[in-house]
Amino acid sequence: MGSLLRAILVGLVGAGIVHALVLLLIPYVTAADVWARLERRAAFYEVVRIDPASGGNMLHLPDPLFEAAACRIDLSEGIVHLQADGEVPYWSMSIYDQSGQNIFSINDRTSNEGRLDFLVATSAQLTELRNSQAEDLGTAVFVETEVQEGIVVVRAFVPDPTFEPTVSRYLAGLDCSLR
Repeated sequence: MGSLLRAILVGLVGAGIVHALVLLLIPYVTAADVWARLERRAAFYEVVRIDPASGGNMLHLPDPLFEAAACRIDLSEGIVHLQADGEVPYWSMSIYDQSGQNIFSINDRTSNEGRLDFLVATSAQLTELRNSQAEDLGTAVFVETEVQEGIVVVRAFVPDPTFEPTVSRYLAGLDCSLR
């Protein structure tokens, strides 16, 4: 009976030590998430390259044939307009919340005429926008979300080195702004 109590006591003390260490490591782990790293590099609506070629591989992109750019958005300040001019072999766009959950994804094969042209807004903002009958929306696709702050990531495919300048220009021309 004494050895059983001793084993339980050692187990509880060991669990307490592990628990304390995990709690002490939380600030180091959370400070290294993508949101925090992007927040240190750029303000809201500022586009930054995040691929290995730029020296800022924050997403640990597994495929070296893709380059990427990102911007943080805050819908409490207004509707966000995302657009890029030009053509690349393939692009995809994803919107993530602060915890890294993907809330929207699309690529050039499913977008309007293969163009990257999106308005990201809450349902209330979209209702107001539709009621105002704005003429300058063009072919922009409306993306509705209830997430206030998030990250937009645009990835572009580089099939061979000759496409590198085209993809770099495309990502450099990415516009992420308040409407």
